[in-house]
Amino acid sequence: MAERSPATRRTLWVVLSLVFAFLYIPIAVLVALSFNEGGLPTAWSGFSLKWYVSLAHNSAILSSALNTLIVALVSTAIATLLGTLLAIGVEMRRQYGKGLEALIFAPMIIPDIVLAIALLSFFSMLNLTMGLHTIILAHVVFNLAFVCSVVRARLKSFDWSIVEASADLGASALTTFRRVTLPVIAPAVVAGALLAFTLSVDEFIIAFFTAGAGRASTTLPMQIYAMIRFGITPEINALATIVMAVSITALTLSQRLNRGMIGQ
Repeated sequence: MAERSPATRRTLWVVLSLVFAFLYIPIAVLVALSFNEGGLPTAWSGFSLKWYVSLAHNSAILSSALNTLIVALVSTAIATLLGTLLAIGVEMRRQYGKGLEALIFAPMIIPDIVLAIALLSFFSMLNLTMGLHTIILAHVVFNLAFVCSVVRARLKSFDWSIVEASADLGASALTTFRRVTLPVIAPAVVAGALLAFTLSVDEFIIAFFTAGAGRASTTLPMQIYAMIRFGITPEINALATIVMAVSITALTLSQRLNRGMIGQ
């Protein structure tokens, strides 16, 4: 491959710098303004933590944060269990058509608005009362494919002969899974769970369509949207910064686990 000229490299660095600036400067400004002393969200008037303290005393935000945590934890647990079992079942079969692949990964490809409308129609057809339980079910559908894809990536290099050897030695299927399969795929399972948790915390469209009426089923992204409708304040900047920090932490842990899994 021909080496790029210095002028070409400089041009690429300039373009790359502009792209990163376009992506991350607004986020940096949002984080900085969350520590703004004044009430104007766009004019700096001094450093202060009062907006974070204000969040801690806002009952609506605390309630929506609790709802988000409940939805994220429960949907992640269910999606991780079902996604892991689905990944193992598909990979153990070893022969599967493109139709099965399409069904597994459809929730990842379908636009959120389409999936949200489909889930709303399905819940309405079953005459289900909307609430946190319907949001959880919707998030399980959405997250299951992501967990399955992460676990399957680990299973691609899994030596299935050790499972057969375990069975030949008299171990039951459950014992083989607990002592042989699970320890090998555990990093992928945890990485998939962290990814599912992050997606559930950040997800808005599907939750908005399947939440129903009332504050009892309002999640944090929905609360942020409701607050923005009346104008952006430093309190919203502080809330967005906290949500972003939680998401980045979970994604970083997931990537570290994936990196360690690939290196094994």
